[in-house]
Amino acid sequence: MRVRWAFFKMSIKRVEATQKAKDLIDKLREKHGTELMFHQSGGCCDGSAPMCFEVGDFMVGSRDVKMGEIHRCEFFMSPEQFEYMKNTHLTIDVVEGRGSSFSIEIPLGVRFIAISRLFTSEEFKNLEEIEID
Repeated sequence: MRVRWAFFKMSIKRVEATQKAKDLIDKLREKHGTELMFHQSGGCCDGSAPMCFEVGDFMVGSRDVKMGEIHRCEFFMSPEQFEYMKNTHLTIDVVEGRGSSFSIEIPLGVRFIAISRLFTSEEFKNLEEIEID
């Protein structure tokens, strides 16, 4: 019997979610009965927070960057924000407190937040590929 070994390069994700964020996404899916998506614009105040929308309720710009997916939700970022954050890993989490954005979790008295950290040099070499126009 011949055994083949394959070595796969591990792709490092640019954005991930905590279990608390995944649980909230599940609750929002159940409440709204639809698929969801995220966008982080990089505007001032709450505009720099990740915002959750029902798919179709937010128009993604042609230059927006798809950072990846969290819990089966596409996650986009404005190109200006991406330029600023391109060396940064984001972990999406949830905190109590009402934000002032249009994100659909706001009526529940919680909001999504992005926790960022710089990629290590090793992680940066193995980042998941994304398309940028």
